Amino acid sequence: MYVLNCSLCLPDVPVLERAAAAAAAGFTEVEFWWPFESASPSDAEVDRFARSIEDSGVGLRGLNFTGGDMPAGDRGLVSWPGREQEFRDSVAVAVALGERLGIEVFNALYGNRIDGASGQDDVADENLAHAAEEAGRIGATVALEPLSGAERYPLRTAADAVAVLDRVGAHAGELAGPTIGRSLGLLFDAYHLAVNGDDLDAAITRYADRIAHVQLADAPGRHEPGTGGIDFPHVLDALDRAGYTGRIALEYIPTRKVTA
Repeated sequence: MYVLNCSLCLPDVPVLERAAAAAAAGFTEVEFWWPFESASPSDAEVDRFARSIEDSGVGLRGLNFTGGDMPAGDRGLVSWPGREQEFRDSVAVAVALGERLGIEVFNALYGNRIDGASGQDDVADENLAHAAEEAGRIGATVALEPLSGAERYPLRTAADAVAVLDRVGAHAGELAGPTIGRSLGLLFDAYHLAVNGDDLDAAITRYADRIAHVQLADAPGRHEPGTGGIDFPHVLDALDRAGYTGRIALEYIPTRKVTA
């Protein structure tokens, strides 16, 4: 069963109509990037989004925390000093939606390196620990994603992300609580990892027990699987053999009509 990323795959459909469009295309489960203009939307905005999911009949299984101003180049607030409250506001909204809609995975984008900023990794540790503790209350997981195409984004390989997970987990007791390590995982995006030159087979073999979520798009181009050079039957078989049983999300830029 595949999950459709409504934010990337249905960009021309209004946000509140995307879940219904996914259902019309044959999907039963979806995921979204942060669907609001601010990190702390009004209760009415949140309710309208939730009702758009409920009315569509699809399940919302993944949701990003706020990523900042993504069109302007922001790639998350996790490690951004001075914006801790903004990030945590989005965590509160996302977890409340998770309780209502059954969200299983929250994507936390680490954030770019900022000129002149110090202590970014310390900020990230505290924010990730907080997010994991909140997600853990509803049985959900916070996934950390390596990215391509963003020079200032420091997590480029699976090993980069897992190093952060290990660092946060090692300080779990002092940062938030003893169970947060179980609520943190790796977001395995085949497109980003391949573009960055990561060895997909090696990453799956080494980090199979850390993978919390999988996203697929082909490389180059970030279009549908089958439009580029990634051997997806092999990747999916490797994930299966490694014991991955989570969701597989389609997160690509469409070149043709989206169908299940």
